[in-house]
Amino acid sequence: MPAPADLARHYSRFAVAERLLLSGHSHQAWPDVAADGQAEAFADAAREVDGKWERAFAKAEEVREGFRRALEDPGGELALGANTHELVLRFLSALALRERPRLVSTDGEFHSLRRQLARLGEERLEVVRVASAPAGTLAERLAAEVDERTSAVLVSSVLFETSSIVPGLGDLAAACERAGAELLVDAYHALGNMPFPLHELGLGGAWVTGGGYKYLQLGEGNCFLRVPAHADELRPAITGWYAEFATLEAAAGSEVAYPRGAMRYAGSTYDPTSHYRAARVLAFFEQHGMTAAALRDRYRRQVALLADRFDALDAPEEVITRDRSAGPDDLGGFLALEAPNAPALQRALTERGVMSDSRGRYLRLGPAPYLNDAQLVAAVDALGDTLRAGVTPVA
Repeated sequence: MPAPADLARHYSRFAVAERLLLSGHSHQAWPDVAADGQAEAFADAAREVDGKWERAFAKAEEVREGFRRALEDPGGELALGANTHELVLRFLSALALRERPRLVSTDGEFHSLRRQLARLGEERLEVVRVASAPAGTLAERLAAEVDERTSAVLVSSVLFETSSIVPGLGDLAAACERAGAELLVDAYHALGNMPFPLHELGLGGAWVTGGGYKYLQLGEGNCFLRVPAHADELRPAITGWYAEFATLEAAAGSEVAYPRGAMRYAGSTYDPTSHYRAARVLAFFEQHGMTAAALRDRYRRQVALLADRFDALDAPEEVITRDRSAGPDDLGGFLALEAPNAPALQRALTERGVMSDSRGRYLRLGPAPYLNDAQLVAAVDALGDTLRAGVTPVA
């Protein structure tokens, strides 16, 4: 993989060499080739009109192949969607919730799942939330909550607030299988900054969701649901007409039928521009040797540098701190700093030219492979200046 300075040349539209974009855990810059993909989508639509879909579906398959590489799951069955929420809804709609009305998750899941599960809990489903910390024992504690009334366990492989990697998911998958429950793993914060060898992790029988808005640099509209082989035994209630695309003429007026594989969980008509863009970016990653292993090495070193520079600030722990029990191998692609006024700190950093974000009490600093060490140091120095100047807490 090229050095950051050499890589940054390919991100000129986002001006990554001139800005301190530590938003890599949320919205990464797109390489310039992404614009070529969007232009190609327009050109195909203008030339082919409704005939564009054959080319669009070919781009969608390129996107699936990119996700399969990230999951190390050749031949994996992947349903695509604009976001993970719509894909998780399709998954939830396939569960036998009347017979097994218990869903087990954590208090560290992203807001779309947190909100959805909370609303389902209002409809008399039993929603169990296990404390996400400490992450090292989370999988074991989730497994202990699985019983014969449990339909599914839903958990992230890397926690979105803290960057903590959740180990032991293979053991959790085995516990779910023994109890007849499903396991859904959100890999969004893993893909693009670390290897995720699905089968080696013991997740061959699991459902996995994720997308490319973050570390894979694919932009919006590029998410997937990996369905295990036994997904053919289920009948999701929420799907679109693409789920019967191959049998439309025979489908009208008959009982709802389903194809085999990922199309069983397909949606409906979508904007294919996102897939054209993603296909170009995935090819760019391949061309420049941006493999999962190479990216893991860079992110691990960058996160460690951010942590060391933060520690050198010697900031009062009651003002801002981090989990020093977590080493570089325990964290994903960003550094989480805990501060009571994290949103105010984020705004102050923005005023100093540093893009970051905050989630609750966590200020998140997300590097990216196109950022050099001097930029990371400058960002933490700006945090130090902000702390010394004082920040007005959020009302």
